[in-house]
Amino acid sequence: MKVSKNSLLLMMLALMLSVVLAACASEPDGDSAPAEDADEEQATNGEGSGGDLVIATLSEAVSLDPHGSNDTPSTNIASNIYEQLVWQDENLELQPGLAESWEPIDETTWEFKLREGIKFHDGTEFNADAVKANIDRILDPEVASPRSFLFNMITEVEVVDPTTVRFHTEYPFAPLPAHLAHNGGGMISPQSIEEDYAAMEAGEEPGSVISSNPVGTGYFKFDEWASGQYVRLVNNPDYWGEPAKLDSVTFKVVPEDLTRIAELETGDSHISDPLSPSDVSRVENTEGLYVNHQQSVAVSYIGFNMDKEPFNDVRVRQAISMAIDKDQIIQGTFDGAGIPAIGPIAPNVFGYDESVEGLEYNVERAKELLAEAGYPDGFSTTISTNDNRERIDAATNVQAQLAEIGIDAEVEVVEWGAYLEQTASGNSEMFVLGWTTVTGDADYGLYPLFHSDNVGEPGNRTFLRDEELDALLLEARQTTDEAERLALYKEAQEKLVELAPMLFIHHQEFLLGVREEVKGLWQHPTQILMLHDVYIEE
Repeated sequence: MKVSKNSLLLMMLALMLSVVLAACASEPDGDSAPAEDADEEQATNGEGSGGDLVIATLSEAVSLDPHGSNDTPSTNIASNIYEQLVWQDENLELQPGLAESWEPIDETTWEFKLREGIKFHDGTEFNADAVKANIDRILDPEVASPRSFLFNMITEVEVVDPTTVRFHTEYPFAPLPAHLAHNGGGMISPQSIEEDYAAMEAGEEPGSVISSNPVGTGYFKFDEWASGQYVRLVNNPDYWGEPAKLDSVTFKVVPEDLTRIAELETGDSHISDPLSPSDVSRVENTEGLYVNHQQSVAVSYIGFNMDKEPFNDVRVRQAISMAIDKDQIIQGTFDGAGIPAIGPIAPNVFGYDESVEGLEYNVERAKELLAEAGYPDGFSTTISTNDNRERIDAATNVQAQLAEIGIDAEVEVVEWGAYLEQTASGNSEMFVLGWTTVTGDADYGLYPLFHSDNVGEPGNRTFLRDEELDALLLEARQTTDEAERLALYKEAQEKLVELAPMLFIHHQEFLLGVREEVKGLWQHPTQILMLHDVYIEE
Protein backbone atom coordinates (compact mmCIF):
# COMPACT_ATOMS: atom_id res chain seq x y z
CA MET A 1 0.00 0.00 0.00
CA LYS A 2 1.41 3.39 -0.98
CA VAL A 3 0.72 6.69 0.74
CA SER A 4 1.11 10.04 -0.96
CA LYS A 5 3.44 12.62 0.51
CA ASN A 6 0.62 15.01 1.34
CA SER A 7 -1.49 12.29 2.92
CA LEU A 8 1.46 11.16 4.96
CA LEU A 9 2.14 14.62 6.27
CA LEU A 10 -1.49 15.21 7.20
CA MET A 11 -1.64 11.93 9.04
CA MET A 12 1.61 12.46 10.93
CA LEU A 13 0.70 16.02 11.81
CA ALA A 14 -2.66 14.87 13.15
CA LEU A 15 -0.96 12.23 15.25
CA MET A 16 1.38 14.79 16.74
CA LEU A 17 -1.12 17.62 17.14
CA SER A 18 -1.74 17.03 20.81
CA VAL A 19 2.00 17.06 21.47
CA VAL A 20 2.61 20.26 19.56
CA LEU A 21 -0.27 21.95 21.35
CA ALA A 22 1.38 20.94 24.60
CA ALA A 23 4.61 22.57 23.55
CA CYS A 24 4.45 25.13 26.31
CA ALA A 25 4.10 22.51 29.03
CA SER A 26 6.73 22.85 31.72
CA GLU A 27 8.44 20.16 33.78
CA PRO A 28 6.57 16.82 34.01
CA ASP A 29 4.01 16.71 36.81
CA GLY A 30 3.86 13.68 39.09
CA ASP A 31 1.41 12.66 41.78
CA SER A 32 3.07 14.73 44.45
CA ALA A 33 1.31 15.52 47.70
CA PRO A 34 0.87 19.24 48.46
CA ALA A 35 2.87 20.78 51.28
CA GLU A 36 0.76 21.38 54.38
CA ASP A 37 2.35 24.69 55.34
CA ALA A 38 5.01 27.16 54.30
CA ASP A 39 7.71 25.57 56.46
CA GLU A 40 7.11 22.16 54.96
CA GLU A 41 6.98 23.63 51.48
CA GLN A 42 10.39 25.23 52.04
CA ALA A 43 11.70 21.95 53.41
CA THR A 44 10.59 19.94 50.38
CA ASN A 45 11.08 22.22 47.41
CA GLY A 46 14.69 21.15 46.81
CA GLU A 47 16.18 24.27 48.47
CA GLY A 48 15.95 22.99 52.02
CA SER A 49 15.87 19.55 53.57
CA GLY A 50 13.70 17.40 51.31
CA GLY A 51 14.99 14.18 52.78
CA ASP A 52 17.55 11.54 51.85
CA LEU A 53 15.77 8.70 50.08
CA VAL A 54 17.31 5.22 50.18
CA ILE A 55 16.18 2.66 47.60
CA ALA A 56 17.20 -0.96 48.22
CA THR A 57 17.76 -2.47 44.76
CA LEU A 58 18.31 -6.06 43.72
CA SER A 59 21.14 -5.47 41.25
CA GLU A 60 23.91 -2.97 40.72
CA ALA A 61 23.97 -0.73 37.67
CA VAL A 62 26.09 -1.99 34.80
CA SER A 63 26.88 1.50 33.48
CA LEU A 64 25.79 5.11 34.04
CA ASP A 65 26.46 5.89 30.39
CA PRO A 66 22.91 6.00 28.93
CA HIS A 67 24.29 4.92 25.57
CA GLY A 68 26.34 2.11 27.09
CA SER A 69 23.86 -0.33 28.60
CA ASN A 70 20.29 -1.45 28.11
CA ASP A 71 19.36 -2.83 31.53
CA THR A 72 16.77 -1.57 34.01
CA PRO A 73 19.03 -1.17 37.11
CA SER A 74 21.27 1.18 35.11
CA THR A 75 18.37 3.04 33.53
CA ASN A 76 16.62 3.57 36.87
CA ILE A 77 19.60 5.61 38.05
CA ALA A 78 20.56 7.25 34.76
CA SER A 79 17.01 8.52 34.15
CA ASN A 80 17.47 10.93 37.06
CA ILE A 81 20.77 12.30 35.74
CA TYR A 82 20.01 12.61 32.05
CA GLU A 83 16.99 13.85 30.13
CA GLN A 84 15.70 13.21 26.63
CA LEU A 85 14.18 15.51 24.04
CA VAL A 86 10.82 13.87 24.72
CA TRP A 87 9.38 11.94 27.66
CA GLN A 88 6.42 9.61 28.19
CA ASP A 89 3.79 10.22 30.84
CA GLU A 90 2.01 7.52 32.84
CA ASN A 91 -0.21 6.77 29.82
CA LEU A 92 2.82 6.41 27.52
CA GLU A 93 1.81 9.61 25.74
CA LEU A 94 4.63 11.83 24.50
CA GLN A 95 5.34 15.10 26.30
CA PRO A 96 7.89 17.88 25.70
CA GLY A 97 11.23 17.37 27.44
CA LEU A 98 14.42 19.13 26.37
CA ALA A 99 12.54 19.79 23.14
CA GLU A 100 9.49 22.02 23.39
CA SER A 101 7.90 20.88 20.10
CA TRP A 102 8.47 18.67 17.08
CA GLU A 103 6.90 17.99 13.70
CA PRO A 104 7.52 16.05 10.47
CA ILE A 105 8.89 18.21 7.66
CA ASP A 106 8.61 15.54 4.98
CA GLU A 107 8.49 11.75 4.78
CA THR A 108 12.04 11.32 6.09
CA THR A 109 12.67 14.48 8.12
CA TRP A 110 11.65 15.42 11.66
CA GLU A 111 12.32 18.88 13.10
CA PHE A 112 12.68 19.50 16.85
CA LYS A 113 12.62 22.90 18.53
CA LEU A 114 14.76 22.92 21.67
CA ARG A 115 14.26 24.77 24.93
CA GLU A 116 16.61 27.67 25.55
CA GLY A 117 18.72 28.44 28.61
CA ILE A 118 19.40 24.85 29.71
CA LYS A 119 22.84 23.87 30.96
CA PHE A 120 24.45 20.55 31.76
CA HIS A 121 25.67 19.89 35.29
CA ASP A 122 29.17 20.99 34.24
CA GLY A 123 27.92 24.33 32.94
CA THR A 124 28.08 23.36 29.25
CA GLU A 125 25.18 24.78 27.22
CA PHE A 126 22.51 22.42 25.88
CA ASN A 127 21.80 23.19 22.23
CA ALA A 128 21.45 21.60 18.80
CA ASP A 129 25.18 20.88 18.63
CA ALA A 130 24.87 18.89 21.85
CA VAL A 131 22.01 16.85 20.37
CA LYS A 132 24.06 16.10 17.28
CA ALA A 133 27.08 15.08 19.36
CA ASN A 134 24.94 12.62 21.34
CA ILE A 135 23.15 10.95 18.43
CA ASP A 136 26.36 10.78 16.40
CA ARG A 137 28.03 9.07 19.36
CA ILE A 138 25.27 6.48 19.72
CA LEU A 139 25.61 5.62 16.03
CA ASP A 140 29.42 5.56 16.06
CA PRO A 141 30.59 1.97 15.37
CA GLU A 142 33.68 2.63 17.51
CA VAL A 143 31.42 3.24 20.52
CA ALA A 144 29.34 0.16 19.65
CA SER A 145 26.35 1.33 21.68
CA PRO A 146 23.89 -1.49 22.48
CA ARG A 147 21.19 1.14 22.01
CA SER A 148 22.19 2.13 18.48
CA PHE A 149 19.20 0.17 17.13
CA LEU A 150 17.00 2.94 18.51
CA PHE A 151 18.36 5.41 15.99
CA ASN A 152 19.98 3.38 13.21
CA MET A 153 17.42 4.73 10.73
CA ILE A 154 18.90 8.23 11.18
CA THR A 155 21.24 9.15 8.32
CA GLU A 156 22.02 12.71 9.37
CA VAL A 157 21.55 15.04 12.34
CA GLU A 158 21.32 18.55 10.91
CA VAL A 159 21.95 21.58 13.11
CA VAL A 160 19.69 24.27 11.66
CA ASP A 161 20.42 26.81 14.39
CA PRO A 162 21.21 26.59 18.13
CA THR A 163 17.62 25.71 19.03
CA THR A 164 16.57 23.73 15.95
CA VAL A 165 17.70 20.25 14.96
CA ARG A 166 16.51 18.02 12.12
CA PHE A 167 16.73 14.26 11.95
CA HIS A 168 16.96 12.82 8.44
CA THR A 169 16.03 9.15 8.24
CA GLU A 170 16.76 6.44 5.67
CA TYR A 171 13.05 5.69 5.41
CA PRO A 172 9.82 7.05 6.91
CA PHE A 173 9.84 6.19 10.61
CA ALA A 174 6.76 7.27 12.53
CA PRO A 175 7.94 6.08 16.00
CA LEU A 176 11.05 8.30 16.00
CA PRO A 177 9.73 10.74 18.67
CA ALA A 178 8.89 7.74 20.89
CA HIS A 179 12.40 6.37 20.37
CA LEU A 180 13.85 9.74 21.37
CA ALA A 181 11.86 9.45 24.62
CA HIS A 182 13.85 6.31 25.48
CA ASN A 183 16.60 6.73 28.07
CA GLY A 184 19.00 5.64 25.34
CA GLY A 185 18.45 9.14 23.94
CA GLY A 186 19.62 10.71 27.21
CA MET A 187 21.67 13.84 26.52
CA ILE A 188 25.26 13.77 27.83
CA SER A 189 27.43 16.86 28.18
CA PRO A 190 29.44 17.34 24.95
CA GLN A 191 32.48 18.01 27.13
CA SER A 192 32.10 14.56 28.70
CA ILE A 193 31.73 13.04 25.24
CA GLU A 194 34.99 14.69 24.13
CA GLU A 195 36.79 13.46 27.26
CA ASP A 196 35.43 9.96 26.70
CA TYR A 197 36.70 9.90 23.11
CA ALA A 198 40.10 11.06 24.34
CA ALA A 199 40.13 8.17 26.82
CA MET A 200 39.23 5.77 24.02
CA GLU A 201 42.23 7.00 22.02
CA ALA A 202 44.36 6.26 25.09
CA GLY A 203 43.09 2.67 25.13
CA GLU A 204 40.12 2.92 27.50
CA GLU A 205 36.75 1.29 26.84
CA PRO A 206 33.94 3.46 25.42
CA GLY A 207 31.96 5.06 28.24
CA SER A 208 34.72 4.78 30.84
CA VAL A 209 34.74 8.53 31.53
CA ILE A 210 31.00 9.06 31.19
CA SER A 211 29.98 6.15 33.41
CA SER A 212 32.40 7.08 36.21
CA ASN A 213 31.34 10.75 36.19
CA PRO A 214 27.95 11.09 34.47
CA VAL A 215 26.94 14.62 33.45
CA GLY A 216 23.43 15.36 32.20
CA THR A 217 20.80 18.07 32.56
CA GLY A 218 18.56 16.28 35.07
CA TYR A 219 17.15 17.34 38.42
CA PHE A 220 19.68 15.14 40.24
CA LYS A 221 23.46 15.20 39.88
CA PHE A 222 25.90 12.35 40.33
CA ASP A 223 27.69 12.27 43.68
CA GLU A 224 29.34 8.90 44.35
CA TRP A 225 29.46 5.29 43.17
CA ALA A 226 30.80 2.78 45.69
CA SER A 227 31.09 -0.33 43.53
CA GLY A 228 28.97 -3.20 44.80
CA GLN A 229 27.38 -1.01 47.48
CA TYR A 230 25.53 2.09 46.26
CA VAL A 231 25.18 5.00 43.88
CA ARG A 232 24.24 8.36 45.40
CA LEU A 233 22.73 11.32 43.56
CA VAL A 234 22.21 14.80 45.00
CA ASN A 235 19.75 17.56 44.24
CA ASN A 236 20.56 19.85 41.33
CA PRO A 237 19.62 23.32 42.62
CA ASP A 238 20.34 24.86 39.21
CA TYR A 239 17.84 22.66 37.39
CA TRP A 240 16.14 24.46 34.49
CA GLY A 241 12.64 23.42 35.62
CA GLU A 242 11.18 22.92 39.05
CA PRO A 243 13.90 21.35 41.24
CA ALA A 244 13.42 17.93 42.76
CA LYS A 245 12.26 17.91 46.37
CA LEU A 246 14.69 15.36 47.79
CA ASP A 247 18.14 16.38 48.97
CA SER A 248 19.56 13.09 47.78
CA VAL A 249 18.67 9.60 46.62
CA THR A 250 20.82 6.53 47.23
CA PHE A 251 20.43 3.35 45.18
CA LYS A 252 21.70 0.75 47.62
CA VAL A 253 22.54 -2.74 46.35
CA VAL A 254 20.75 -5.33 48.51
CA PRO A 255 20.58 -8.64 46.58
CA GLU A 256 18.66 -10.61 49.20
CA ASP A 257 14.86 -10.17 49.14
CA LEU A 258 14.38 -10.72 52.87
CA THR A 259 17.16 -8.26 53.69
CA ARG A 260 15.43 -5.59 51.62
CA ILE A 261 12.20 -6.24 53.53
CA ALA A 262 14.05 -6.07 56.85
CA GLU A 263 15.57 -2.73 55.84
CA LEU A 264 12.09 -1.43 55.00
CA GLU A 265 10.84 -2.47 58.42
CA THR A 266 13.72 -0.82 60.27
CA GLY A 267 13.70 2.31 58.11
CA ASP A 268 17.24 1.76 56.82
CA SER A 269 15.68 1.84 53.34
CA HIS A 270 12.53 3.58 52.16
CA ILE A 271 11.77 1.51 49.04
CA SER A 272 12.37 -2.13 48.12
CA ASP A 273 12.78 -2.47 44.36
CA PRO A 274 11.60 -4.99 43.44
CA LEU A 275 9.24 -6.55 45.97
CA SER A 276 8.86 -10.28 45.62
CA PRO A 277 5.22 -11.37 45.19
CA SER A 278 5.75 -13.85 48.01
CA ASP A 279 6.57 -10.94 50.34
CA VAL A 280 3.47 -8.87 49.54
CA SER A 281 1.44 -10.12 52.49
CA ARG A 282 4.30 -9.41 54.91
CA VAL A 283 4.53 -5.81 53.72
CA GLU A 284 0.76 -5.34 53.71
CA ASN A 285 0.55 -6.60 57.29
CA THR A 286 3.36 -4.37 58.59
CA GLU A 287 2.36 -1.00 60.01
CA GLY A 288 3.98 1.91 58.20
CA LEU A 289 4.55 0.02 54.94
CA TYR A 290 2.51 -0.39 51.75
CA VAL A 291 2.73 -2.18 48.40
CA ASN A 292 2.83 -0.16 45.20
CA HIS A 293 1.29 -1.98 42.20
CA GLN A 294 1.96 -1.01 38.57
CA GLN A 295 0.78 -2.72 35.39
CA SER A 296 3.59 -3.04 32.88
CA VAL A 297 4.52 -3.17 29.21
CA ALA A 298 7.04 -5.91 29.99
CA VAL A 299 7.29 -9.62 29.28
CA SER A 300 9.14 -12.30 31.22
CA TYR A 301 10.51 -15.19 29.20
CA ILE A 302 12.89 -18.12 29.00
CA GLY A 303 15.02 -17.82 25.89
CA PHE A 304 16.57 -20.61 23.85
CA ASN A 305 20.05 -20.10 22.40
CA MET A 306 19.30 -21.10 18.80
CA ASP A 307 23.02 -21.30 17.99
CA LYS A 308 23.36 -24.33 20.27
CA GLU A 309 22.05 -27.85 19.84
CA PRO A 310 19.39 -29.02 20.37
CA PHE A 311 17.76 -25.56 20.38
CA ASN A 312 18.57 -25.05 16.71
CA ASP A 313 15.68 -27.47 16.05
CA VAL A 314 12.29 -25.73 16.07
CA ARG A 315 10.61 -28.96 17.23
CA VAL A 316 12.65 -28.92 20.43
CA ARG A 317 11.75 -25.30 21.11
CA GLN A 318 8.08 -25.93 20.43
CA ALA A 319 8.14 -29.05 22.60
CA ILE A 320 9.50 -27.17 25.60
CA SER A 321 6.98 -24.36 25.11
CA MET A 322 4.13 -26.88 24.98
CA ALA A 323 5.40 -28.81 28.02
CA ILE A 324 5.24 -25.83 30.39
CA ASP A 325 2.09 -24.84 32.25
CA LYS A 326 2.45 -21.04 32.45
CA ASP A 327 -0.40 -20.64 34.93
CA GLN A 328 1.51 -22.86 37.34
CA ILE A 329 4.46 -20.44 37.15
CA ILE A 330 2.32 -17.29 37.36
CA GLN A 331 0.37 -18.52 40.38
CA GLY A 332 3.15 -20.44 42.11
CA THR A 333 6.07 -18.09 41.53
CA PHE A 334 4.48 -14.70 40.96
CA ASP A 335 1.39 -15.15 43.19
CA GLY A 336 -0.84 -14.24 40.24
CA ALA A 337 0.84 -10.86 39.65
CA GLY A 338 0.50 -10.71 35.87
CA ILE A 339 -1.21 -12.28 32.87
CA PRO A 340 -0.06 -15.14 30.58
CA ALA A 341 1.95 -14.06 27.53
CA ILE A 342 1.29 -15.36 24.04
CA GLY A 343 4.23 -13.38 22.70
CA PRO A 344 6.44 -10.43 23.64
CA ILE A 345 3.84 -7.67 23.11
CA ALA A 346 1.68 -6.69 26.09
CA PRO A 347 -2.01 -5.81 25.53
CA ASN A 348 -1.44 -2.07 26.15
CA VAL A 349 1.30 -1.79 23.48
CA PHE A 350 0.56 -0.58 19.94
CA GLY A 351 0.72 -3.61 17.65
CA TYR A 352 -0.68 -6.18 20.07
CA ASP A 353 -3.20 -8.49 18.40
CA GLU A 354 -5.56 -10.47 20.60
CA SER A 355 -6.40 -12.89 17.77
CA VAL A 356 -2.88 -14.39 17.76
CA GLU A 357 -2.97 -17.85 19.33
CA GLY A 358 0.03 -19.29 21.15
CA LEU A 359 1.25 -22.86 21.39
CA GLU A 360 -1.13 -24.90 23.54
CA TYR A 361 -0.12 -26.62 26.76
CA ASN A 362 0.07 -30.26 25.64
CA VAL A 363 2.60 -32.55 27.32
CA GLU A 364 1.89 -35.54 25.09
CA ARG A 365 2.40 -33.52 21.91
CA ALA A 366 5.61 -32.16 23.44
CA LYS A 367 6.93 -35.71 23.87
CA GLU A 368 6.01 -36.51 20.26
CA LEU A 369 7.90 -33.46 19.00
CA LEU A 370 10.99 -34.40 21.00
CA ALA A 371 10.92 -37.90 19.54
CA GLU A 372 10.54 -36.49 16.02
CA ALA A 373 13.58 -34.29 16.66
CA GLY A 374 15.62 -37.32 17.70
CA TYR A 375 15.35 -36.98 21.47
CA PRO A 376 12.80 -39.63 22.55
CA ASP A 377 14.52 -39.91 25.95
CA GLY A 378 15.13 -36.19 26.34
CA PHE A 379 18.52 -34.54 26.90
CA SER A 380 20.47 -32.52 29.45
CA THR A 381 20.70 -28.73 29.47
CA THR A 382 21.25 -25.70 31.71
CA ILE A 383 18.78 -22.94 32.59
CA SER A 384 20.73 -19.80 33.49
CA THR A 385 19.34 -16.92 35.52
CA ASN A 386 20.57 -13.96 37.51
CA ASP A 387 20.24 -13.68 41.29
CA ASN A 388 16.56 -12.73 41.29
CA ARG A 389 14.35 -14.89 43.49
CA GLU A 390 11.38 -14.92 41.09
CA ARG A 391 13.58 -15.83 38.14
CA ILE A 392 15.29 -18.55 40.16
CA ASP A 393 11.89 -19.89 41.25
CA ALA A 394 10.61 -19.75 37.65
CA ALA A 395 13.69 -21.63 36.45
CA THR A 396 13.21 -24.24 39.18
CA ASN A 397 9.53 -24.62 38.24
CA VAL A 398 10.43 -25.12 34.57
CA GLN A 399 13.17 -27.55 35.61
CA ALA A 400 10.57 -29.72 37.37
CA GLN A 401 8.09 -29.57 34.49
CA LEU A 402 10.77 -30.45 31.92
CA ALA A 403 11.68 -33.56 33.91
CA GLU A 404 8.24 -34.90 32.97
CA ILE A 405 9.28 -35.07 29.31
CA GLY A 406 12.76 -36.45 30.01
CA ILE A 407 14.75 -33.21 29.94
CA ASP A 408 17.30 -32.93 32.75
CA ALA A 409 17.84 -29.20 33.35
CA GLU A 410 20.38 -27.77 35.78
CA VAL A 411 19.67 -24.27 37.16
CA GLU A 412 22.68 -21.93 37.10
CA VAL A 413 22.63 -18.60 39.00
CA VAL A 414 24.93 -15.82 37.73
CA GLU A 415 25.60 -12.28 39.02
CA TRP A 416 23.70 -9.64 37.01
CA GLY A 417 26.56 -7.98 35.11
CA ALA A 418 28.22 -11.30 34.29
CA TYR A 419 24.83 -12.71 33.32
CA LEU A 420 24.24 -9.97 30.75
CA GLU A 421 27.67 -10.64 29.27
CA GLN A 422 27.04 -14.39 29.22
CA THR A 423 23.71 -14.19 27.41
CA ALA A 424 24.94 -11.51 25.00
CA SER A 425 27.96 -13.60 23.99
CA GLY A 426 25.90 -16.75 23.46
CA ASN A 427 27.41 -18.69 26.36
CA SER A 428 24.07 -19.96 27.63
CA GLU A 429 21.60 -22.62 26.58
CA MET A 430 18.29 -21.62 28.19
CA PHE A 431 18.06 -18.36 30.13
CA VAL A 432 15.49 -16.37 32.11
CA LEU A 433 15.12 -12.70 31.24
CA GLY A 434 12.58 -9.96 30.60
CA TRP A 435 12.04 -7.16 28.10
CA THR A 436 10.12 -3.93 28.48
CA THR A 437 8.61 -2.27 25.41
CA VAL A 438 9.69 1.13 26.64
CA THR A 439 8.35 3.12 23.69
CA GLY A 440 4.86 1.59 23.83
CA ASP A 441 5.26 0.63 20.16
CA ALA A 442 5.66 -2.93 18.84
CA ASP A 443 8.76 -1.92 16.89
CA TYR A 444 10.70 -1.73 20.16
CA GLY A 445 9.18 -4.96 21.43
CA LEU A 446 10.10 -6.92 18.30
CA TYR A 447 12.93 -5.38 16.27
CA PRO A 448 15.69 -5.44 18.93
CA LEU A 449 14.63 -8.83 20.29
CA PHE A 450 14.29 -10.75 17.05
CA HIS A 451 15.88 -9.02 14.04
CA SER A 452 19.12 -10.67 12.96
CA ASP A 453 20.96 -7.33 12.98
CA ASN A 454 20.57 -7.22 16.76
CA VAL A 455 21.96 -10.59 17.83
CA GLY A 456 23.78 -10.40 21.15
CA GLU A 457 23.95 -7.34 23.37
CA PRO A 458 21.35 -5.14 21.59
CA GLY A 459 18.62 -7.61 22.56
CA ASN A 460 18.50 -10.69 20.32
CA ARG A 461 20.04 -13.07 22.85
CA THR A 462 18.28 -16.09 21.32
CA PHE A 463 20.41 -15.53 18.18
CA LEU A 464 17.31 -15.89 16.03
CA ARG A 465 18.01 -15.31 12.35
CA ASP A 466 15.01 -15.59 10.04
CA GLU A 467 14.85 -13.75 6.72
CA GLU A 468 11.05 -13.74 6.54
CA LEU A 469 10.72 -12.28 10.05
CA ASP A 470 13.47 -9.74 9.32
CA ALA A 471 11.55 -8.56 6.25
CA LEU A 472 8.30 -8.21 8.22
CA LEU A 473 9.96 -6.19 10.98
CA LEU A 474 11.73 -3.90 8.53
CA GLU A 475 8.57 -3.26 6.52
CA ALA A 476 6.56 -2.59 9.69
CA ARG A 477 9.01 0.06 10.91
CA GLN A 478 9.25 1.70 7.51
CA THR A 479 5.55 2.19 6.73
CA THR A 480 3.55 5.03 8.25
CA ASP A 481 0.15 3.51 7.47
CA GLU A 482 -1.25 2.44 10.85
CA ALA A 483 -3.49 -0.35 9.53
CA GLU A 484 -0.64 -1.77 7.48
CA ARG A 485 1.70 -1.69 10.48
CA LEU A 486 -0.86 -3.54 12.61
CA ALA A 487 -1.28 -6.21 9.94
CA LEU A 488 2.47 -6.69 9.66
CA TYR A 489 2.89 -6.93 13.42
CA LYS A 490 0.12 -9.52 13.60
CA GLU A 491 1.95 -11.59 10.98
CA ALA A 492 5.24 -11.16 12.85
CA GLN A 493 3.68 -12.32 16.13
CA GLU A 494 2.19 -15.38 14.41
CA LYS A 495 5.63 -16.13 12.95
CA LEU A 496 7.16 -15.94 16.43
CA VAL A 497 4.65 -18.47 17.75
CA GLU A 498 5.80 -20.81 15.00
CA LEU A 499 9.53 -20.16 15.49
CA ALA A 500 9.26 -20.35 19.30
CA PRO A 501 12.59 -18.62 20.10
CA MET A 502 11.33 -18.12 23.65
CA LEU A 503 8.98 -19.60 26.17
CA PHE A 504 6.86 -16.48 26.76
CA ILE A 505 5.75 -16.62 30.40
CA HIS A 506 3.79 -13.54 31.42
CA HIS A 507 3.31 -9.78 31.36
CA GLN A 508 4.16 -8.99 34.94
CA GLU A 509 2.85 -6.51 37.45
CA PHE A 510 5.63 -4.42 39.00
CA LEU A 511 5.67 -4.44 42.80
CA LEU A 512 7.44 -2.12 45.22
CA GLY A 513 7.60 -2.17 49.01
CA VAL A 514 7.37 1.42 50.29
CA ARG A 515 7.45 3.17 53.65
CA GLU A 516 4.41 5.40 54.22
CA GLU A 517 6.50 8.52 54.83
CA VAL A 518 7.56 8.44 51.18
CA LYS A 519 5.26 10.84 49.34
CA GLY A 520 4.84 11.66 45.66
CA LEU A 521 6.24 8.39 44.32
CA TRP A 522 4.97 6.66 41.21
CA GLN A 523 6.37 3.94 39.00
CA HIS A 524 6.26 4.15 35.23
CA PRO A 525 4.74 1.26 33.21
CA THR A 526 8.30 0.76 31.93
CA GLN A 527 9.42 0.01 35.54
CA ILE A 528 11.34 3.26 36.09
CA LEU A 529 10.87 5.00 39.45
CA MET A 530 9.67 8.58 39.01
CA LEU A 531 11.40 10.58 41.73
CA HIS A 532 11.02 14.24 40.74
CA ASP A 533 8.16 14.94 43.16
CA VAL A 534 9.17 12.56 45.94
CA TYR A 535 9.86 13.78 49.45
CA ILE A 536 10.03 12.20 52.87
CA GLU A 537 7.39 13.31 55.31
CA GLU A 538 8.76 13.77 58.82
